[in-house]
Amino acid sequence: MNHPEKVVVTVALTGAVTPKDINEHIPLTPEEIAADAYACWKAGAAVVHLHMRDDQGMGTMDPAKFAETIRLIRAHEDCDVVINCTTSGDHRASDAQRMEHVSTLDGVEMASYDAGSFNWMPGGVFMNSPKFLGELGAVLMRRGIKPEIEIFDAGMLGVADYFMKNERLSRPGHYQFCLGVLGGMPATVENLLYLKTKIPADATWSAFGIGKDHLPIMYAALALGGNIRVGLEDNVYFSKGVKATNVALVERAVEAIRVFGKTPASPAEAREILGIAALKP
Repeated sequence: MNHPEKVVVTVALTGAVTPKDINEHIPLTPEEIAADAYACWKAGAAVVHLHMRDDQGMGTMDPAKFAETIRLIRAHEDCDVVINCTTSGDHRASDAQRMEHVSTLDGVEMASYDAGSFNWMPGGVFMNSPKFLGELGAVLMRRGIKPEIEIFDAGMLGVADYFMKNERLSRPGHYQFCLGVLGGMPATVENLLYLKTKIPADATWSAFGIGKDHLPIMYAALALGGNIRVGLEDNVYFSKGVKATNVALVERAVEAIRVFGKTPASPAEAREILGIAALKP
């Protein structure tokens, strides 16, 4: 269902790498992540994007960590936030490990679908093989989980289109434009506009810029009719030299939406916009 006056706010709470040494507000444990998710929902976020960390603070695809975090979020009976889980939270994980949680756990409503491989500079290759993407798309379709098609570069649009045409990726698609990663497309308004014009007419989309580019991309996404993502996964500073919190980033996004003359979507409205089944009572 189309809600042109509504904007979906996604908050990416932790990511896979950034340590508390850089920003002490980054949540690492299921308890910390769930607490931040609840606070961000109260602040106006409709979707929480979840990564997990192991006991050393590094990214992990451990299904038990995802399950515990989802349980703790849903322990708040009033919290209807949309739960979106990564499928790329640990570069050491096998393809099977990257899909285990979305294959087996209840409560996962969305999952990231990184539509291609590239050199994530300077660390290494972010690998998403055609075989993996075909299998992941099939799993998500079978389980009724909405893919969040993450686009780091323009060529990935063609990859997503290929799998849609071959019925290995559900449609209409929801695209997340991830701009500013070294090795992907730079976070410019021109690049965002280009990507926005190349997706199917029935698609929905959201965008974010990494680090200092988060504000220009957020405002440009609003101007172009898109949805927005914020959070400590993408940016650890609120302003120059001022460390961010997830709640503060959500609050600023909500304020920007209202100043722009629109309204943050509720989780129920986000489910309608994104084509996700209503939350079961």
